[in-house]
Amino acid sequence: MLFGSSGIRAVFGLDLVDCALALGSVLGERTGTVLLGHDTRTSSPVIADAFAAGALSGGAGVLSAGLAPTPAVARAVPEGGLGCMVTASHNPPEYNGMKVFSPGGASLARARQEEVEARLRERGARSGRAPHSLFGTIRETDILTPYIEGITASIGCRRKVRVVLDCGGGAGCIASPQVLEGIGAEVRAVNCSPAGRFPRPSEPSAEALPYIGELIRRWNADGAVVHDGDADRMIAFDGKGRFIPGDVLLVLFSRYLGARRVVTTTDASMAIEEWADVTRTPVGDSYVSEALLSGGDFGGEPSGAWIFPKQSLCPDGPYAAALFCQMASEWDIAAEIDALPRYPVLRESIPCPRPGDVMHALGAAVPTDGVRVERGEGWYLVRASGTEPKIRVTAEGRTPAAARALLEEGLLRVRRWKKEISGE
Repeated sequence: MLFGSSGIRAVFGLDLVDCALALGSVLGERTGTVLLGHDTRTSSPVIADAFAAGALSGGAGVLSAGLAPTPAVARAVPEGGLGCMVTASHNPPEYNGMKVFSPGGASLARARQEEVEARLRERGARSGRAPHSLFGTIRETDILTPYIEGITASIGCRRKVRVVLDCGGGAGCIASPQVLEGIGAEVRAVNCSPAGRFPRPSEPSAEALPYIGELIRRWNADGAVVHDGDADRMIAFDGKGRFIPGDVLLVLFSRYLGARRVVTTTDASMAIEEWADVTRTPVGDSYVSEALLSGGDFGGEPSGAWIFPKQSLCPDGPYAAALFCQMASEWDIAAEIDALPRYPVLRESIPCPRPGDVMHALGAAVPTDGVRVERGEGWYLVRASGTEPKIRVTAEGRTPAAARALLEEGLLRVRRWKKEISGE
């Protein structure tokens, strides 16, 4: 399968350049206009140029947005057109890829992805071009200004909050500082200069951000917000300098928004079920956005992807960062967190050269959807990563001991089948 749980991703090389050219051509034949943006990776302009060449030769016009956050591209997809964001999101800098969006910001539905993949298999990257006279044209467009203005017009702080902002050298650098200052926050920017090789790991995990808590305490800030490479994700810290797990942010946002119908993934904590009617999907923001098409007030997953369907069906890191600041201007975030019921959630990954084979052996119809096992004291989920050669195991229990036992059960099953299949 070419499309993973959140677009196409691979280590940068000629195969990915050819894939971009072919994808651009196939999509260009099926739409009149393609909006194209890219993140800060050093390889992104190459992939964007290849995609644009394919789209133009397929007969489509290309609107070039240049460097932009993924949610800005998703919001600006023209009616009747498509959008493409060149990014590997939170993956390491040697990776790159493409995300494709429909109008409204939703990722291509699985059925549409399969249709595109079939079309790509039918033809080579350099065949089936439109006659030269039918080639499309390319022109630059500003999507950043209306994106920033749209957020600052709808969100505002009731008091001035002090917030640490870490964009990780990614595409959020050119949007989130202006967004947060525009809503009335005082910003201490960290890693907010575009840097294609990233000054820290792009995935905004607690382990990658050991310095944030001290910055919050030293500056007496109300908290911190952090993005990944393309700013579709946002994670946060409270005013005590504590990392806020994604499962807790899911509950906080749901409560603050008054969201009664929430769409989330199979790896999210059962705590959300105490606050809302929950629809669960396989892991991946594209599944969450597709489910929100059928209804829902809010959607998200513990990785930090938050979807606000009244704004867009794409995860929106800068919007989520602004909403967090607004929330911090009204609530004592640390006190709210301490009052929430919480269950221990544990996550581990196992490197695996053949994750699909292992997952099929475990009974998964789709490796990236995985297998979820329910027990009396909790659950665990085993699934193949959609972006890296890994198998991820998530477990939640009503007690720490129950969570650890469930995690170990899942890890043991993976290791047994990995050894059986690979001979290790």
